[in-house]
Amino acid sequence: MAEILQRDGTWTFDGDTLRLTPGRDKGVSLLRKTLGELSVPLGALAGVSFEQGKKSGRLRLRLRDGSDPLLQATGGRLADSNDPYQLSVDSDRYGVAEYFVDEIRNALLLDEVPTDAVDSYLLAGPAVPLSVSAGDGTAGFDGDHVRLEWNWKTEDAKAASGARTLSLADIAGVEWHPSVGLENGYLRFTVRNAPTKAPPKYDPNSVELWGFKKDPLMALVAAAVQARLPHPAAPAPKQLTPPPAEPDRPAPEADHDALLRRLRELGDLHRSGVLTDEEFTMAKQAVLKRL
Repeated sequence: MAEILQRDGTWTFDGDTLRLTPGRDKGVSLLRKTLGELSVPLGALAGVSFEQGKKSGRLRLRLRDGSDPLLQATGGRLADSNDPYQLSVDSDRYGVAEYFVDEIRNALLLDEVPTDAVDSYLLAGPAVPLSVSAGDGTAGFDGDHVRLEWNWKTEDAKAASGARTLSLADIAGVEWHPSVGLENGYLRFTVRNAPTKAPPKYDPNSVELWGFKKDPLMALVAAAVQARLPHPAAPAPKQLTPPPAEPDRPAPEADHDALLRRLRELGDLHRSGVLTDEEFTMAKQAVLKRL
């Protein structure tokens, strides 16, 4: 087992699973503390690295694309301080960090873990029920329904529609964007058969974010929903091909009548001399067999 303990958190590797536990230091972000301990299976890793600095270094995990609903919902927009797959390392623990990296890399090689993207989530996502208040509203998720409630800062036109309850079955997608510069962030749900181009300020299926401390927690709501939606890279369900239609066959009664008519025709041909006795006998036997 390999383990590294820092003020920023503790990482433990037992050969199959990485356990990432956030530290209790005041410098640890609210998102990481709220998310809690993460269990990352070896198969979800695409790589690991350690970057040294003069005073501190940083361990970084690289996950396979599509393996984590949190990274899927945030699209790589989490700040370094909120990224649960990074760990700040003090300079006197550089040797331990390098050993930790070697242990993980050796395990990846021995297990021949591929680095390509996956089509199903390998991490479970945040636990539910979950509720976060930030920006102009509160977003809650119980595993089946999203509940959006508004506060006194919500735009009147948006608040006038009242609280929203969205069934998971009606949600086609979810995305979280942080506030950057003068541009506000948002948590947005895309609802089936109800497309909208309204900005988050007016969109009743979005929470607008203004860059405050709790904004990143909305990413946890997004991740919890994302984990329960169909994976974007999942193969489309196979369409069952109906069996080929059988050619129409005459009803037994119709078939019987046709054979009797054929016998009469053969008799007429024989009497008129078109068919010889031998030809008539062979043709009649063939028709009788079908009867």
